[in-house]
Amino acid sequence: MNHPRRVQILRSALDRVQDGIAPVIDLFRPYVSGLATLPADGRFLLVGNHTQFVGGEVLLIPHFVRRAIGTQVRPLADRRFGQQPGFARDLMTAYGGVVGAPETARELMRHNETILVFPGGGREIAKFKGEEYHLNWDGRSGFARLAVENDYPIVSVGLVGGDDVYKSLVTRDSALGRLSRAASAKLAGNADMALPLMRGVGPTLLPRPQRMYLRFGEPIDTAKPNGESTEQWVASVRDSTQRSLETILSELLAIRADDPFHELNPLAWAGAVQAGE
Repeated sequence: MNHPRRVQILRSALDRVQDGIAPVIDLFRPYVSGLATLPADGRFLLVGNHTQFVGGEVLLIPHFVRRAIGTQVRPLADRRFGQQPGFARDLMTAYGGVVGAPETARELMRHNETILVFPGGGREIAKFKGEEYHLNWDGRSGFARLAVENDYPIVSVGLVGGDDVYKSLVTRDSALGRLSRAASAKLAGNADMALPLMRGVGPTLLPRPQRMYLRFGEPIDTAKPNGESTEQWVASVRDSTQRSLETILSELLAIRADDPFHELNPLAWAGAVQAGE
C-alpha cells in the first residue's frame, strides 16, 4: 500500500528503533514465555488484554513476536482511536496498525499477516478499582467469526504489570465513578471510556516502575468441525479464547506475586523469576 511520505518517514524511523531497542527492553528483564509455540509462518491472530499502561502490550507483543519469528505484527486499533486524523493516525499506520474493521482484517488474513486484536477495545483500558486484569469483551465475538471464516489459528497472549503502573482509587459504582461515567457519556456519547481517579508514584501521575509479564498460549485451531453450526462454533472459539487468556492472566499474577523483582527493585535483580521456572 502506498502511504504518504510522512508515514513512510515515520515507518523508516520506527524500523530503526525496533532494530535497536532490544537491549533497552532487556534491561528491564520482562518475563516472557510461550514464544516457542508461535506458528513459524506468522499466520495467526493474537488476542490480548488491554491494560491501563497500554503502551506495554502494544510495544512488547509485536517486539517479541518479531524477535521470535521475524514477522511484523499488524495491530487492529479501536475505531475511536484509529479514525482520529493527525500525527497519532500516522504513527499508528507507520507501526503497522489499521482500523479494526472486519473488511480490513479479512484483507490482512488473505495476505497471511500476523494480526493483533484486543476484543475489549478502549473499554478495557480505563479500569476502576477492582477491575485490574479483568477482561471486558461485552460479548464481542467478531474476532472469532473472522478467524473461523478464514481458518486462522488464534494465539491468546496475556500481559500482567500494566494495570499496576497506575493505581485506581475509586470503584466504578462510587460517587466519583458515577460522575466520571456521566461526564464521559455526555462528552463522548459513551460511558465506557470514563476515566478513573488514579495515582502513580506517591500522589503523582509519574508511572510506578513495574516488571512486565508476558505469556503466549498454545495456538487454538478454529477449523469448524463437521456437523457444527457456524454460530455455535464461533461462540465456542470465542469462549475457548477467553478461557485461555483468563488462565494466562491468572498464572502470570501468581508468578508476579512470588517475584521479588516485580517493582524493578535493582536489589532484587538476582532473584527475578525466570521463564520456565
